[in-house]
Amino acid sequence: MTDQFVFTPLDEIEKIYNELKVTFASGKSRPIPYRRYQLIQLAYMLKDNIKLFEDTLAADLGRPQLEARMLDIDPSLVEIKLTLSSFEKWAKQESAPFSINFSAMRPVIRKEPKGVVLIISPFNYPLFLTIPLMASAIAAGNAVIIKPSENTPATTTLLANLAEKYLDTSLIRVIKGGVTETTKLLEYTWGHILYTGGGKIGKLIAAAGAKTLSPVSLELGGKSPVFIDSKCDLKMAAKRLLWGKAANAGQTCVAPDYIIVQQDFQDKFVEALQESYREFYPDKASAPGQMSRLVSQQAFNRVNNLLKNTNGTIVIGGDTDEGTKYIGPTVVKDVKPEDCLMSEEIFGPILPIMPVNSIDEGLAYVNAHDHPLSVYVFSQDSAYKATIFDNTQSGSAMANETIIHPAVYGLPFGGTGPSGSGYHTGKYGFDMFTHLRSSLDSPGWLDMLLGFRYPPYTTAKIKAMGRFMNPSLPARPKGPPEERVSRHSWSKWFTFFLALALAGGLMKRQSKT
Repeated sequence: MTDQFVFTPLDEIEKIYNELKVTFASGKSRPIPYRRYQLIQLAYMLKDNIKLFEDTLAADLGRPQLEARMLDIDPSLVEIKLTLSSFEKWAKQESAPFSINFSAMRPVIRKEPKGVVLIISPFNYPLFLTIPLMASAIAAGNAVIIKPSENTPATTTLLANLAEKYLDTSLIRVIKGGVTETTKLLEYTWGHILYTGGGKIGKLIAAAGAKTLSPVSLELGGKSPVFIDSKCDLKMAAKRLLWGKAANAGQTCVAPDYIIVQQDFQDKFVEALQESYREFYPDKASAPGQMSRLVSQQAFNRVNNLLKNTNGTIVIGGDTDEGTKYIGPTVVKDVKPEDCLMSEEIFGPILPIMPVNSIDEGLAYVNAHDHPLSVYVFSQDSAYKATIFDNTQSGSAMANETIIHPAVYGLPFGGTGPSGSGYHTGKYGFDMFTHLRSSLDSPGWLDMLLGFRYPPYTTAKIKAMGRFMNPSLPARPKGPPEERVSRHSWSKWFTFFLALALAGGLMKRQSKT
């Protein structure tokens, strides 16, 4: 399938880094036509080798073909295509907003590449969390070094081999390796570092970036909660939640991590999940081509130990096979806040249900812990959704859907606080790898207006400066503003009065006839 997985020698890493620095300094990566050429090459690198990538994803993760295409390969191609169609517009110089004081200086914002950038990608989506980011960095005019995960050796090796065949290796290289090779890479100064993975390693990456003053973006994770409204579309919620947790064996940074549900609705929701489970797996979840596997023995042991030590009640699944690193989709009810399943991000196909007595109890629990990468809610009630979203913090806030939002065009993908910093996908990825360079070109005649800046300083010059620069402020407030009725309340009143007006009109028509 692929060559043997061999780490890049440490002395070779320094040569590669220096070569890319020299090539970037030559300006080779900057012309728009060359960026376009490399992006098209990147797209065909993936398109020409779809079957090979399906095979490597199956070898590394036991990935079913449908998941390989839907979650990794196809959205990567879509991202490249969208970048191709828009990056020239993104790269254009922009004029600064008009200002009567400074417009004569012709202030503009130049869109410039940051230099040689480093992308450290994870094992769980070795294509979607690598190739679209390569596209963003290339579109922005950078030189790029990719460090994929050593836990997906088949995919990483294939990616490295194909990059040498399809891409300009004086500007784009793939480094194969583990901790030692990553540590070596972090010794250098980078135009930007993007790391996707866990928070523990994220802290080390951020600290290493600080030592070289390299800007760092972190896409991490956390325990993404799901709030269930007892009046939700029950069947839809059960199907989408079970799929979102089982896909890629739960190894998704935005996977629903645990469910918060009213105590008296828990059993009814469990029944809906059980029905969906039977529909998804009429034979068994471990059947060939139906379920991904845990990426490593270490990952299997960690998730399996959580399952063994929970004090909750297993109501779906619970089946495991150490030999194939298989853990079936599992739902555990009556999970307490102190349970081991609530102690860390699960990153596996186990879905705990934590019953609460009120929505406020659930909100208090979520807000007492780190801000997650996503907060999910299943409800048809706008007020319920607003209550959840307005009273939590997270990278994203999703209603009635799971895990697909990183691929939704036009939405930024990123965390907040412990779940990450920075945004990517689409234009947000381009912006991450782009330096906004302020520029102006000031004419000589402006000294007739700004001559007061030159010594000797006098009272007359201070007055002239005041006329030029002193801004007018709004009237001083008399106190804090009064609380206003929420937008949701106004919409309800508007609907009520509209209904009254329509009813009145109908009554008038009937009286005339």
